[in-house]
Amino acid sequence: MSSTYKERLLKEIEEIPDGMMPKLYKIIHLLKIELMPGTRKSPVRSSLKGIWKGSQIDESLFHEAKKSLFPYEYK
Repeated sequence: MSSTYKERLLKEIEEIPDGMMPKLYKIIHLLKIELMPGTRKSPVRSSLKGIWKGSQIDESLFHEAKKSLFPYEYK
């Protein structure tokens, strides 16, 4: 039964223009990762500690960003 679906999918894929293939590949790949057991990555997040180490932020950039996020404070 699964070979029937595989044949049907391949037939559908053959009808898709070549320009759409990268998007289709990405969709199929994501579906495979989400639906197949054992292919999902573990939900463990790595630490962001030290990501800004040594960075310097210009105070004027900080002020502009704050003003764009909270315009009601600057009226």
